[in-house]
Amino acid sequence: MTDTDSKTARAAWVRALARTATIEREPTTTLPVIIDRLGSDFGTATALVAADATMSYRDLAARARRYSRWGRARGLRRGAVVALWMPNRAEYLCIWLGLTRIGVTVALLNTQLTGPVLAHSIHIVAPAHLIVDSSLAPALEAGTQPLIPPSVTVWVSGTSHKDFVPLEAAVAEHSDAPLEPSDDEAPTLDATALYIFTSGTTGLPKAAKVSHYRVMQWSHWFAGMMNIGREDRMYDCLPLYHSVGGVVAAGATLVGGGALVIRPRFSASDFWRDVHAERCTLFQYIGELCRYLVNAAPHPLETQHNLRLVCGNGLRPEIWETFKTRFAIPRILEYYASTEGNFSLYNCEGEPGSIGRIPPFLAQRLPVALLRFDVESEAPMRNAAGFCERTAASEVGEAVGQIPQGDAVVGRFEGYADEAATARKVLRNVFEPGDAWYRTGDLMRRDERGFYYFMDRIGDTYRWKGENVSTAEVQSALSACRGVLESVVFGVAIPGADGRAGLAALVVAEDFDLAQFRRDVAQRLPTYARPLFVRLLRTLEATGTFKPRKQDLIGEGFDPEKIRDPLYVDDPRAQRYVPLDAVRHAAILSGRVRL
Repeated sequence: MTDTDSKTARAAWVRALARTATIEREPTTTLPVIIDRLGSDFGTATALVAADATMSYRDLAARARRYSRWGRARGLRRGAVVALWMPNRAEYLCIWLGLTRIGVTVALLNTQLTGPVLAHSIHIVAPAHLIVDSSLAPALEAGTQPLIPPSVTVWVSGTSHKDFVPLEAAVAEHSDAPLEPSDDEAPTLDATALYIFTSGTTGLPKAAKVSHYRVMQWSHWFAGMMNIGREDRMYDCLPLYHSVGGVVAAGATLVGGGALVIRPRFSASDFWRDVHAERCTLFQYIGELCRYLVNAAPHPLETQHNLRLVCGNGLRPEIWETFKTRFAIPRILEYYASTEGNFSLYNCEGEPGSIGRIPPFLAQRLPVALLRFDVESEAPMRNAAGFCERTAASEVGEAVGQIPQGDAVVGRFEGYADEAATARKVLRNVFEPGDAWYRTGDLMRRDERGFYYFMDRIGDTYRWKGENVSTAEVQSALSACRGVLESVVFGVAIPGADGRAGLAALVVAEDFDLAQFRRDVAQRLPTYARPLFVRLLRTLEATGTFKPRKQDLIGEGFDPEKIRDPLYVDDPRAQRYVPLDAVRHAAILSGRVRL
């Protein structure tokens, strides 16, 4: 880390602190209030660029005010809930900004969900109204509407639908003039602005509460971290229903005075042409997007862009330098955060592979600890006195953030709509009687310089041959093997064996060679961490935020009766992977073949 890196990092922290310092002083100044002010201050300057509309700051503020009045006309007041099920559009932001302005909590529904899982998401937030995009209306009608309480009024945005109430016609009845005091019963910062749902990769989605304070904090903090100004243009192809695409990228860009370029989805083949054409200076990434770009064929415009910074999380260490160098990226701002989490980490120095650090001058403001962890019980270890212990340097442990006592807002854990789910995320009596810490469920290590590194999710790490195996580390090694495009790793139980054996589900290139893969793995991983089973997939399903859906894979395990994909098991005597058929599977289960 050079002196320049240190100065750049300190400047970013100072800007972020300065932008957020006054938030608590104005308890009724929320993000929609700020957007309304910017409508006057920035006028015709471009705010949003999307397929359905290009809006100036004045347009955005005016459109949001129509939704405020529409909500009031429906009798919506503070604490009411409206659910929003819509793909990435400019109108999306207009809706939730306008409704949260009057105290409504807007539940941002995952557009990839349908049927019972979508119905579950709607039930747990109990909305009075559901706004659905016309492109999704048939799916709602076919598989979900019968499961929704009849008390929920369904509105359709876009093309009219025979069974739902047209939204645009109702909104058009209301003025977009500045709100009068009688129209503007502004919520306070501690009120819940949004429900943002967890991905549901393990179990049904949970609705995380996001207060107006956190919306303001995220927006202004990242505006400071990225030093966003009126000349900036942010490329946002992440789902607007998620905290990263819908609040961090959007809110930070808007409060900084820049333009938000909204795209419906990510496309590796169109990315560089689009970024170039839109003159984007910023890109909000999820790590998997960077990997898709690295794996894509060269593009003539991949270095002919105006990007000055890319910001995001999950950029894998093994592709960091390749991504930065190949695409001539001046600066990477990697960070660690979660929608419901009470702390964040920021890698302002550009340290490859690190998810961030906490500078010494903020250590007391943001208490974070790594706890010694027992993989088998999936819980932090406790000493003879019943308290947890901090890890040593470079030792892996669960990351926790201290929950403050009293009314403090910094570090507060706001929880979920489900109180039982909220309680499960709080660890008590950690270092002293009565203290409380938020459990991230993430295993990390911290080096001697204070940089944190993500290791694995709790439940993903497993034990085999008496050793802890990190699925994230194994996947990192596999991604460097020739012909491997995507991978998911998990442990599977074998009768009579101690722990769980590794199974790697791979998406591979046409020239993938299983024998060469085995040799590559042997060079990169210790014996206990090498996958015992290999399953070859055509595709790997992912969530809307590009997390692999692996629960079905885990459920199928290594049973050839359930699996139609090519499936192999490592035969140490033959020194190769061999096909796993029903006979060999039965021999493994019976113990006749020891692994």
